[in-house]
Amino acid sequence: MTMSDKSPLIRLNRYLARAGVCPSRRKADELIASGQVRVNGQVARLGMRVGPNDIVEVNGVRVVPQTQALYILMNKPHDTITTCEDERGRRTVLDLINLPPEQKRGLFPVGRLDRNTTGVLLLTNDGELANRLMHPRYRVEKIYVARTARPVRPEEAEQLRRGVQLEDGPARAVRVAVNPADPHEIALMIYEGRNRQVRRMLEAIGHDVIQLKRTHYAGLTTKGVRPGKWRRLTESEVRRLYRLVGLKPPRTFKPLPMGHGNANALKR
Repeated sequence: MTMSDKSPLIRLNRYLARAGVCPSRRKADELIASGQVRVNGQVARLGMRVGPNDIVEVNGVRVVPQTQALYILMNKPHDTITTCEDERGRRTVLDLINLPPEQKRGLFPVGRLDRNTTGVLLLTNDGELANRLMHPRYRVEKIYVARTARPVRPEEAEQLRRGVQLEDGPARAVRVAVNPADPHEIALMIYEGRNRQVRRMLEAIGHDVIQLKRTHYAGLTTKGVRPGKWRRLTESEVRRLYRLVGLKPPRTFKPLPMGHGNANALKR
């Protein structure tokens, strides 16, 4: 095989599984054992390793795996489901990612926003980072701005700070700010990400939510990204997320097209 001594080598079965050719390494081993896999023109052997300079083919078709993690920030629009696919055929956030199917393989949203909640949404294929970002233990800051049907009184805002009782347990806002120029607008910072949490917290103090937008997630905003568009996180943004949840940052990042537009964010 033609390989650089400094190139990282991985087992062929892992290479095939990453590429989506097989659902598991065991199935990849079966494919290799059947003689359908070639490396640099030679029939592959079980247990062999390959590097980035090797040409891997299955039944004569070259295999190029998705080896690098993707990190995407989307400005989620109205009427969009935060899931990878919807059995009822409704538009999902994955439908808005204009990448080839092989590049979107394994991509999923970090947490979820309700169908008509807009704003910052992260998507990645990095499971370890996503799991930590979603865990309350790491106290990832999320800021929401809600518009309510009637004005929010100061004592009601204080009630959100103290905590309210929901069906699935108590919940409280870390910070609350009512817009003094428009008391129909209230911003809440929370660490958790329970289903419809902000809407339910406001309902618990007697307020119906007309509009809801997540303006911040872990310090990230939708600035420069129009509703329905997305952009790649910068390397420094990804490294900061890793440090935030106590992980060692990855070495490489996948270059992706940028989204455009702007968004308003309520600052602390």
